[in-house]
Amino acid sequence: MEQKQEQEQKQKQEQEQKQKQELELELEQEQKQEQEQKQELEQKQELELELEQEQEQKQEQEQEQKQEETPRSWKRILSGIIVLSIVIIGSVLGPVLQTNESDPKSTFLSRCKKFNQYDCQKLWGAFEQAYVNKDPCNFPVQAYDPLIAAAPFKPQCNKMMFWSKTKVVVHGFTAKRKDCFVTLEDTLLGYALNGLTWCGKKGSNGTFTTDCPRNCENNPVDSFWIRASAAFADVACGDVTAMLNGSINTPFNPTSTFAKVEVTRFKAPRVRSLNVVMVIQKNAKSNCKNASLQNLKKALHTGITYSCKDVPESRIQECGSKPQIACKTCW
Repeated sequence: MEQKQEQEQKQKQEQEQKQKQELELELEQEQKQEQEQKQELEQKQELELELEQEQEQKQEQEQEQKQEETPRSWKRILSGIIVLSIVIIGSVLGPVLQTNESDPKSTFLSRCKKFNQYDCQKLWGAFEQAYVNKDPCNFPVQAYDPLIAAAPFKPQCNKMMFWSKTKVVVHGFTAKRKDCFVTLEDTLLGYALNGLTWCGKKGSNGTFTTDCPRNCENNPVDSFWIRASAAFADVACGDVTAMLNGSINTPFNPTSTFAKVEVTRFKAPRVRSLNVVMVIQKNAKSNCKNASLQNLKKALHTGITYSCKDVPESRIQECGSKPQIACKTCW
């Protein structure tokens, strides 16, 4: 009897042990499943976090791009100017990047050939003859008369653009929208000599690019631009446009080339109107109501009508980058 009881007790213990082992195995499996689920959840959360971070970065990049397209501070304006400068160097003054500064002749000839209109070697000869063997500080503007006669400026009525203290903005625009306006620097001579330095010296038939004085009024470079500006203004016709700077106190400066040389040559009835585009940036100091513009109106030849419009620089940039915008609706 006791033996039977012991056997039953042993079987019971074995059964309990088996159940315990099965329970432990079940618990172990449950823990393993929970751990796997936890890992999957963590991986899912990490993936969601990565996606969220990528989305945030994308939004930040889009916001930065939007801010760059519409400058809202002087820092961004400076960035815009740098971008515009790059555009101008690449699109308008591209040959300068490929130029040996000590060899202006090769630069002149390579730029001249882009126009396919004149004998560039003869033009270089007319240009060189103007300044070689001459005092670089006593150089009259009339010395360039033969050069201007060899490559005269052609009237482009209603498209001629003049400027003062807005070189970067105006050329950033015209580089992309030649269908709208043409500046002096877009013509053969203006393009060929833009950004170059040159002079001659007494007793030498050479062309120099160093030690060329710019502090004396009658130097070869400044005299050329004065003479070329006069010739360009002489052929102005129709509706003429001028882009002035609203970031300075005196947009129409009486000492500027625009005031001294160009405006005085606008003659009616050949010139019908002068339309001023006042470039407005943030913290602008001037607008179309600036007192100096009264002097501009007084300086105009009788019969030439005058108008002025304040135009944000961002609008000029937008019009320059979107050729589908009609020229007349740029401002």
